[in-house]
Amino acid sequence: MSHDHHIIPPTYLPILGSFAIFFMLTGVLMWLHGALYATTMIMVGFSMLMTMIFFWFGQVIRENMTTFRDDEVMDRSFRWGMVWFLFTEVALFGVFFGVLYYTRFISLSILGGTHGDEATHYLLWPHFSGSWPVFHTPDPSKFLGPHQVVGAWGLPAINTLILLVSGVTITLAHWALIEEKHKLAGLWQFLTILLGISFLCLQATEYLEAYTEHHLRFDSGIYGNIFYILTGLHGFHVTLGTIMLCVILVRILLEHFDEHHHFAFEAVAWYWHMVDIVWLMLFVFVYWL
Repeated sequence: MSHDHHIIPPTYLPILGSFAIFFMLTGVLMWLHGALYATTMIMVGFSMLMTMIFFWFGQVIRENMTTFRDDEVMDRSFRWGMVWFLFTEVALFGVFFGVLYYTRFISLSILGGTHGDEATHYLLWPHFSGSWPVFHTPDPSKFLGPHQVVGAWGLPAINTLILLVSGVTITLAHWALIEEKHKLAGLWQFLTILLGISFLCLQATEYLEAYTEHHLRFDSGIYGNIFYILTGLHGFHVTLGTIMLCVILVRILLEHFDEHHHFAFEAVAWYWHMVDIVWLMLFVFVYWL
């Protein structure tokens, strides 16, 4: 059967990636239960994931530089593939934002005895206020609430500014690339990478302060769980995005791209803008409100 596009050969890299994610998630579960070798399991999984990304990036770059460079059908396929990938990422974050909404506006109102749920309130936890964030949990012997929440106008506000500026720098890099000014594009790309690393460093500092000063942990009730899951998931995406930015920087300096052939850069830029938008939502609904 004839095809008007290239058929990609089979690869075992997705299987390696699946095992990597399995080891990482298993390690996290072991860590939550205080099991031995949890950190080792996480690091093994992360190393496998980085190995998979390294070889997969290399394979895609080689195909893009040779077989697919002037293939309009495959170029359109790449673009639609990236669109659907970003759709799944938005759906993933949408699930956790849905959890936040359900917790704040539905479950807490029921447990707190508001909106006609007085019977449930008095039967279960009559002393539970049902306010957000939850400082005093229904059963302090099992779940200790945080001493203090993470404010919006400290490190989170600075990180918001950093990501907004990074959205500008990567756009400037794109404009320079279209004009085939590779050194200028590389400079703006390098600044974007520095901003991404700065964001991650400040988030690590924020986590340290939250853990040591606010006593905000995974066992600090629902607020601690939602805070770390949402911000941690976003931080993981920023980490992957920064790695991709580094790969694109090398390709810019090697002049792999020209005015018409630079979708790899565009794909990473789309991803980075998605990360920026998700953080703005996190800043508003997790830190501010």
